[in-house]
Amino acid sequence: MKDGFLRVAVASVNVKVADPVYNREMVMETVCKARERGVKVLVLPELVLSAYTCSDLFWQNPLLTETKKQLGILLDETKDMDMVIVVGMPLMVNHNLFNCAVFIQKGKILGVVPKKHLPNYSEFYELRHFTPGRREVEMIRLCGQEVPFGMNLLFCCENMEELVLGCEICEDLWVPLPPSTYHALAGATVICNPSASDETTTKDTYRRNLVNSQSAKLVCAYLYASAGEGESTQDLVYSGHNMISEYGTMLAESGRFENEYIDAEIDLQRLEADRRKMSTFVSDDMGQDYHRIYFTLEEEETELNRFFSRTPFIPSNKKDRDKRCDEILTIQAMGLKKRLAHTHCQSAVIGISGGLDSTLAVLVTARAFDMLEIPRENIVCVTMPCFGTTDRTYSNATTLTRKLGATLREIRINKAVEQHFEDIGHDSEVHDVTYENSQARERTQILMDIANQTNGMVIGTGDMSELALGWATYNGDHMSMYAVNCSVPKTLVRHLVRYYADTADSEELRNVLFDILDTPVSPELLPPVDGVISQITEDLVGPYELHDFYLYYMLRFGFAPEKIFRLAKKAFGEEYDDATLYKWLRTFCWRFFAQHFKRSCLPDGPKVGSIAVSPRGDLRMPSDASPSVWMAEMDRLKEKLGL
Repeated sequence: MKDGFLRVAVASVNVKVADPVYNREMVMETVCKARERGVKVLVLPELVLSAYTCSDLFWQNPLLTETKKQLGILLDETKDMDMVIVVGMPLMVNHNLFNCAVFIQKGKILGVVPKKHLPNYSEFYELRHFTPGRREVEMIRLCGQEVPFGMNLLFCCENMEELVLGCEICEDLWVPLPPSTYHALAGATVICNPSASDETTTKDTYRRNLVNSQSAKLVCAYLYASAGEGESTQDLVYSGHNMISEYGTMLAESGRFENEYIDAEIDLQRLEADRRKMSTFVSDDMGQDYHRIYFTLEEEETELNRFFSRTPFIPSNKKDRDKRCDEILTIQAMGLKKRLAHTHCQSAVIGISGGLDSTLAVLVTARAFDMLEIPRENIVCVTMPCFGTTDRTYSNATTLTRKLGATLREIRINKAVEQHFEDIGHDSEVHDVTYENSQARERTQILMDIANQTNGMVIGTGDMSELALGWATYNGDHMSMYAVNCSVPKTLVRHLVRYYADTADSEELRNVLFDILDTPVSPELLPPVDGVISQITEDLVGPYELHDFYLYYMLRFGFAPEKIFRLAKKAFGEEYDDATLYKWLRTFCWRFFAQHFKRSCLPDGPKVGSIAVSPRGDLRMPSDASPSVWMAEMDRLKEKLGL
């Protein structure tokens, strides 16, 4: 339960048709297995205590009476369990028979939800036996307890407020406006669906799409438990297709044609974070007709078995990654294309360093120029060697410019910077921040002035990771007239350049791009040692793969530092020890707040993914916001880790 994680399970049960005693025994086997796994919510199939395929036997009093009796025994057997168990059964209420899901916990019935939409076509004749459920909630007597009965029930966990359970049953999901839509708008974060869906060819694909789509639309977790082996095969076969989906992602899925148990950890804080941002999600009056039942769970730390990608911005599958890269390059180019067309600009000026960021910027600019049918020679790539420039990066910068057909200008800035040092009284042997930033600002001045000469615009090269950390010289590389890389994280920049290289027609262009990819990331502001880059960015500010991971979970979901550390440990634990993960997380948190003033005045640039740091869009925060809450949690984490 810690950090919003909750282990949930769904399972098919090997039933016997019309044998509630046997079915309850099989249910208990599954319940015990779930208990051993630390499950807090278990969903079992539709009508599991009687079996779904009883047909006209549902009219027989002995079956209904025995099913109710077995529910009572199940309550007694689970009275020491805090797990919420959702079990399906037929139930008579006011002389009407309902297809119901019963929520039980600690030997108590929390509530009973009837099925609304009853199929009455082809092989299904539920309307022959059952009455459609109603939204109105009433109190009924069941197993010696007064319990709420109705569709509009929400089961709310008092000591985990983000856990709110709603329920719909099988066919309810397949209609144009499922009950779960109303449940979610009223506050449900987890939808339970006890189901009995028969199997026909390709139906599993449609069923899977339904579950994933509904969980995505409702920003919820969806627990789907389906009837399987043991149901009658007189006319149909039930495959036990069980699924756990979270926000459109399938966390766990059973095989078909065998009764399987599956569980997974859902992240309720992740769901809550996105609902907070979606002003169109909440309906003010939607929850008024709902009856809320409160329960508590024993607080435990959920063991994490789910996978957390080390590169959340980058798809792991090559086909998906290539598609993503092509799409991002197009978005970047389309953004620049519009800006060029709007300003009637026929020239672009780029500071080309031989590094990844400037390489991506010039590749994007070339694509935009091609879209507008502007000659690439109007792209002015300016290389500005100074104290830290190495032969390798200089050579790559010039070669790349030529291979793209752009215009190359070389302007050495040594003398200008040395004159500036003399003007401001700075000792050129003191390699401090003044020494470094003077070079960056001199380069930016040159680019702006050349843009004036050519009636063009300066294209920014800095990426989102640098902006998040404030790893940019204010009014130096921090400034441009249009920043094409501003929402591209550093780890993704590499893949975009690699994709361009893989798809390039020219072998010479591919070779220079591969060499750029192989070059260490560096601002090259300090003199090289024996001709080799002496200033490695990741040695100074930390590994970008960690910072991009931290950036993703902080901005995308608003997670607290301790939770982000926990996820990073799960993703990177084999490579980085606790002290290293902690060190760079603390660096990230501090720099993110301290350097926001640089992000408050960023130039325009296109958003390409779910996260951006534009002060006009995704990240509207005061430049003088205090980081004390975040740093206090980092202090507690440090003490907890014994560092």
